Amino acid sequence: MNAIITARPASGDRPAITWRAAGDRYVLIEYGEMKLDLELNFFVTSMAAHLAASPIKGLVEAAPGFRSLLLQYDPATIGRGDLVDAVEEVHDAQQSVRSLVIPSRLITLPIAFDDSESREAVRRYRTTIRQDAPNIRDNSNIDYIVDYNGLPDREALYATVTGTEWWNAYTGFFPGLPFMFPLDPRNAITVPKYNPTRTWTAEGAVGIGGPCVAIYPVEAPGGYQLFGRTLTVYDVLARHGVFQDDPILIRPGDRVRFERVSEEELLDLRTDVLENRYEYAIEDDPFSVAGYLAETSAMQAEAERLRIAREAAAEKVEVP
Repeated sequence: MNAIITARPASGDRPAITWRAAGDRYVLIEYGEMKLDLELNFFVTSMAAHLAASPIKGLVEAAPGFRSLLLQYDPATIGRGDLVDAVEEVHDAQQSVRSLVIPSRLITLPIAFDDSESREAVRRYRTTIRQDAPNIRDNSNIDYIVDYNGLPDREALYATVTGTEWWNAYTGFFPGLPFMFPLDPRNAITVPKYNPTRTWTAEGAVGIGGPCVAIYPVEAPGGYQLFGRTLTVYDVLARHGVFQDDPILIRPGDRVRFERVSEEELLDLRTDVLENRYEYAIEDDPFSVAGYLAETSAMQAEAERLRIAREAAAEKVEVP
């Protein structure tokens, strides 16, 4: 049985669109080709924002992925064909992706690198799961990340993390877990995930898997290489006022900027969050795709040179 409902080719800088059946109450829309292209995600994020602001009767939810939208609908209210037609009208009304201005916020978070909780997660893994894991050195993943990306030292890794805004392409897997990518292409690093995964990771831990940086919203198993810890980004109990309207701090289309602090400072700030004394640094800041592309176009040659150097370094490092 063919799961494809309909498709349209790419046109200009508008991506190709493929509609797929996903059960009797869901439809999956895929945009463009299967590759890491932030422009595709900008289009997805804009579509999700538009559908949230101007809901279609019968559409229950539009959940964005990196280059996809999963639509849940009520078949008693709207048929699948009518849903496709209604969303295609939204597609037609969308601006060219390079002309989009996307609702966004800039969230500044403190980060303590090589923190004790991340080291404890790595230690438990080495002790109970895989003693010979090549990604573990002195109960830490940091030196592995450094070597895999051909960076000169830990400080270079920390400067890479703090030297760019991180675009939250989508949220998922665990509730409130952001999947973030660097907006400065020169800061694009990558690393393989654990094999097998850890059984425990501290809430607030920050790690990288492939090209994606994530913040663990709850204590959980995990496979990302850990390099630090930040503040609470998910609280269903709304113990802090920032979570009263939504337990998830970082929304799709938000950007995160990390500022380095000591672990002692971070622990004090985490206490302030629990006692509702901390003020999260959140700035409404719509994101201009045209402005971003103009800013990064001059960086592409250096970004490509760094990518090649990092791939060469990765070939010399054992994969977990």
